[in-house]
Amino acid sequence: MSIFADKETRVLVQGITGKEGRFHTRQCLDYGTPVAAGVTPGKEGQRVEDVPVFNTVRDAVRQCGVNTSLIFVPPGYAADAIMEAADGGIRLIVCITEGIPFHDMLRVKNFLPSSGYRLIGPNCPGIITPGVCKIGIMPGSIHTPGPIGVISRSGTLTYEVVYQLSRQGLGQSTCIGIGGDPVIGTDFIDCLAAFNEDDQTTGIVLVGEIGGKAEEDAARFIGENIRKPVVGFIAGLTAPPGRRMGHAGAIIDGGSGSADVKIQVMRQNGIRVCENLGSLGNFCRQVFKGA
Repeated sequence: MSIFADKETRVLVQGITGKEGRFHTRQCLDYGTPVAAGVTPGKEGQRVEDVPVFNTVRDAVRQCGVNTSLIFVPPGYAADAIMEAADGGIRLIVCITEGIPFHDMLRVKNFLPSSGYRLIGPNCPGIITPGVCKIGIMPGSIHTPGPIGVISRSGTLTYEVVYQLSRQGLGQSTCIGIGGDPVIGTDFIDCLAAFNEDDQTTGIVLVGEIGGKAEEDAARFIGENIRKPVVGFIAGLTAPPGRRMGHAGAIIDGGSGSADVKIQVMRQNGIRVCENLGSLGNFCRQVFKGA
C-alpha cells in the first residue's frame, strides 16, 4: 500500500510544453509513471514525449481519464492552474511552482473544496511511491520500496534523507515534500494521519525546519495519535533569530519557530530526534530495526 499516489494514479502535466514541463514529463515516464495528458492553452493537438496536449483540464479529464495533476506553470498563473485542475475534477494536485504570491495562495485555499481534493505544495518536490509512480522532480533512482514514510518541508533534505535510508536498507512506502511556503495544501498532520492508517508504513521520518509552528503541531499530534515510531530532524539549528533561511516560511521571531523549541516539543511527544543530518540514516536504522 501507499498514501495518496498508487497504481490507480493517471497523471496530467499542466505546463507540459515548457522547458521544465517537458524535462520532468520525460523523467516521470522513464520512472514508469502513467502520464496520460498535458495541458497548455493554445497548444492543443501537439504531443510532448508522445503525450497528447489539450487546451483545458476538463478536456484532458474527459478524453484521457486523468485523476492527478502535476503543475509546472509560472508563478503568476500557477494559482489559476491549481483552481482549474480542481474545477476540472482532478482530485490530487501537485504544484511544483516556486514563488506563487501569498495572496494568490489564499485565493486557492478559499477556492478548494473542503473534502475530496488534495493539494501538495506549492514550492515542493512532489510525491513518490517507490516502484509505482513519481509525481514531481525528485531523483527516482535513490528511492527503494519499503516500510518507511517520509514527510519533509525541504526538497533537497528529502533527497538526502531518502538516500541515507536506502543505503541502510530502509525502503520507503511514500515520500512527500509538502513545501516550505507559508500557505500550502497538505500539511504534516494530513500526512501523519494517512501514514498511521497505512499497513505498509511501519515507521515515519519527519523533516522540518525553522519558522512557524507546523512541527510543534505535528509533534503534539504524534504524541496523541501515532503509535508508530517517528524520527524527527529539524534543519536550521544554528540559524540566527530574525533572518530568513531558504524557504519563505523559514523565519524565526525570538524563540518562536526556533529549532531548539521544535526539538524540545518533539522529544516531549515521544519523537526520536536526530540532530546530525550526516548520521540520520544510521540513526533511523537503530530506531526502526528495533521497533
